[in-house]
Amino acid sequence: MRLRFAALLGLLLAALSQALPQSETPLERVLKQMDAAAKEFHSLQAGFVWDQKTVKPIEDEDISKGTIYFQRDSKQIKMTADIATVNDKPAAKTVLFADGKVDMYTPKTDQVTSYKTGKHQSEVESFLVLGFGGRGHDLLNTYDVKYLGEEKVEGVKTSQLELVPKSDKTRNQFARILLWIDPQRGISVQQQLFQLDGNYRLAKYSNIVINQKLPDGVFKLKTTPKTTYLAPQG
Repeated sequence: MRLRFAALLGLLLAALSQALPQSETPLERVLKQMDAAAKEFHSLQAGFVWDQKTVKPIEDEDISKGTIYFQRDSKQIKMTADIATVNDKPAAKTVLFADGKVDMYTPKTDQVTSYKTGKHQSEVESFLVLGFGGRGHDLLNTYDVKYLGEEKVEGVKTSQLELVPKSDKTRNQFARILLWIDPQRGISVQQQLFQLDGNYRLAKYSNIVINQKLPDGVFKLKTTPKTTYLAPQG
């Protein structure tokens, strides 16, 4: 009788353990939040501070400030970064990604330099949406992802993720990437990309506005009739 009771109790406990929901890991929770945000994402506007830190061969630092815009539809992703200052000095420059190419326009020289992304377009787009409208679970296809805990960034409680590229090709560009995800909105408010030599770029975003109408003409370069165009090969 005892053996029978023990066997029945074991079956009952096994059934209950299968019926009860498994506890969700912090990483899984963040990835789901990013997935949910990606379903609704179609545009973003934010102020940025990009801190490019060089430690080798000579220590140096450039801090760029400006405004960034994203737009995604069923056909493509567009991005414009309007740089206003570098190291707090006026240094106007616009970087536009659209239609399979990257255009850099410098008003001071009135010159546009264009680079076609070609077969690398999907890779460029994957970096653009890193934390900005990209699905969280898609990161698992390209990176080993680790949850590092919670951290406040400019008063925002964020979840910090570490991304280590799986492919040698990507690792040759970045040894690892850190994302600080705002769980309420499912997007990153800060990113840090480390190169193999220790150099890195720390990007901070503020005044983030999601899924609102963007200013007219943000995805068109404000060139002049005298603008010169360059298209370097390779």
